[in-house]
Amino acid sequence: MIDDILALARANVRELTPYQSARRLGGNGDVWLNANEYPEAPQFALTAQTFNRYPECQPATVVARYAAYAGLSPSQVLVSRGADEGIELLIRAFCEPGRDAVLYCPPTYGMYGVSAETFGVERRTVPAKRDWQLDLPAIEAALDGVKLIYICSPNNPTGNLVDPQAIRAVLEMARGKAIVAVDEAYIEFCPQATVTGWLAEYPHLAVLRTLSKAFALAGLRCGFTLANAPLIALLMKVIAPYPLSTPVADIAAQALSERGIATMRERVAGLLANRAELMDALAGCACVEQVFASESNYVLARFTDSANVFKSLWDQGIILRDQNKQPGLAGCLRITVGTREECRRVIDALKALPAVSANTMTSPSKEPM
Repeated sequence: MIDDILALARANVRELTPYQSARRLGGNGDVWLNANEYPEAPQFALTAQTFNRYPECQPATVVARYAAYAGLSPSQVLVSRGADEGIELLIRAFCEPGRDAVLYCPPTYGMYGVSAETFGVERRTVPAKRDWQLDLPAIEAALDGVKLIYICSPNNPTGNLVDPQAIRAVLEMARGKAIVAVDEAYIEFCPQATVTGWLAEYPHLAVLRTLSKAFALAGLRCGFTLANAPLIALLMKVIAPYPLSTPVADIAAQALSERGIATMRERVAGLLANRAELMDALAGCACVEQVFASESNYVLARFTDSANVFKSLWDQGIILRDQNKQPGLAGCLRITVGTREECRRVIDALKALPAVSANTMTSPSKEPM
């Protein structure tokens, strides 16, 4: 019977390798530094009680407050179930399965490829250069048939900003051909780098945002697509009728109040201080080969024996994210910036490990990609 059910599934779904989210990977830790979450839970109280009614498709208060926060008009804002739904909506609205392609530049966020494959849309990759900047000539050469381009800046998992002039170059290449979606999930950690101010110049630009990171609401599942009104109107045609539940809209509106935004900015300042301390301490660990610059709430580092480091910390209840299977990230682990105490736990555990030759063979880590 199981074989019969599998035979009924779409072929591309049978072959699909799902995205390995932090929660799907599991673990029994007490220091969770593998999902780029804020380490402490904010406190909110529900004010809405109209659970007998369907919610608004686009909660007016949430849309208006996010528009004000982003410096846009409400007609330029779409709210969805996390930025992940925004990624999918763009594919649904603009890509013909079996004909069009999406393009992205690994190492980067894995959901671009998974979402495309789920919808039967070709995944086309142009690896980033060694400095993790865009390979513009290679992108231009690969654009035939591409309808949608994803650029993550700050990039996950590397933490670097993509050169804004390179993003402009891609936007110019894509005029009349493709939508360019700039994923700004981590933009609150470097707000000066946002491209939302470019929307007036580029009708084919979309910007993805979320409340999961700096707003400390990963469990809320609330994200935004920012674009010009005609693009938003197209996405409205393919979005679910009630994408946000009433409690989600209620809490999101509170988070986007003046007080909520001020609290978020205080939270970011604290994390940036912790990040600086963590990076300095990592550089002094014998098992660390390199610490990469970061404009986000996580740090990528290369280790002399990353599999052993990952397992040793895993066994101590400190859960990191293994990036070895990402192109160009051999030996790399990603560490979410936690509380000062959590960062100290990481450093203490790392300093107890000896420096090991990169050629030393160890068993693979427990965490697949």
